[in-house]
Amino acid sequence: MVNPIVVGIIGAGRIGRLHADNLRAMPSYKLKSIAEAMMSDELLAWAESRGLGSVFAAGEDILKDPEIEAVFICTPTDTHASWIERAALAGKHIFCEKPISLSSEETLRALQIAEEAGVLLQVGFNRRMDPSFRKLKQLVESGELGSPHIVKITSRDPQPPGESYVRSSGGMFMDMTIHDFDMARYLMDGEVAEVYTRGANLIDPMFGRCGDVDTAVITLTFESGAICVIDNSRKAVYGYDQRVEVFGTLGSATADNCRPTTVEVSTATSVTRDQPEHFFLERYNRAFMDEIAAFARSVRLQEPLICSGRDGQAAQLIAEAARASYVSGLPVKLSGAGAGLSEMQAL
Repeated sequence: MVNPIVVGIIGAGRIGRLHADNLRAMPSYKLKSIAEAMMSDELLAWAESRGLGSVFAAGEDILKDPEIEAVFICTPTDTHASWIERAALAGKHIFCEKPISLSSEETLRALQIAEEAGVLLQVGFNRRMDPSFRKLKQLVESGELGSPHIVKITSRDPQPPGESYVRSSGGMFMDMTIHDFDMARYLMDGEVAEVYTRGANLIDPMFGRCGDVDTAVITLTFESGAICVIDNSRKAVYGYDQRVEVFGTLGSATADNCRPTTVEVSTATSVTRDQPEHFFLERYNRAFMDEIAAFARSVRLQEPLICSGRDGQAAQLIAEAARASYVSGLPVKLSGAGAGLSEMQAL
């Protein structure tokens, strides 16, 4: 790409700073400014260490800059939709972290405004760009596994988040499992017809006080009849457990955990190998880089978005159905498919 894309970041928490470092390392981007409402000396020192001269307390200062072509929205979830709308009306292409919002109505309005404004909107489901999961996708698309019948997704965090985070996150299904809902749709290239959830509080009563769960198994039934089983836990003592299997009529394929090394030590008393990577920053480091590289190609070369706003909407609706199923104890049917998903009905 001859001309780098001039970008600004709204939100300078952990994920905003990760994207800032990745953008600075890529010749297809020029990171011009960053905005963070919670201004601090520590933030200013961090920005100075990165050579960022423009640090604002208000995201509107970024949107007013005519040189900035695209914005990265890395603010708290409950502000995403509002920033999408403002960025779209300012004519900026948008990369937004997941989920788009905590309300399907807010998400729909934000998508409509972005589409009417003619700007690109990519949602940060970075796992689509993980090399192992992309390989599974290619195997499914090539037909090598035949018709996929079962997908199994294991996603377990190494340790629980704090209570303040849990209360503002939207809950396990919207904050954590939503990645797995998107992965299921990505691998199956189809829409979910029914969701059934069983959840429990087995790790910390704090989750129950917050109206959330820390352990869950979710079954997704696709319109094709294929089934996906997802198991989640907020505490896997051995590390960040991320595994996926696709089983089809002609075979199966599995993506295993990533580990610091592939060395396996065998002795008379044991066989050992490294534990999985500690957390998502290590496990999905390359995926974070590759997803923003893909966004640059979409902006400059008109390549299709790897994860559109409508993909984000679909994953969010499945998360809402998973929560409804947990509360009711019944399967929940999703009516419609793709962008048309709009209604849920307990069976």
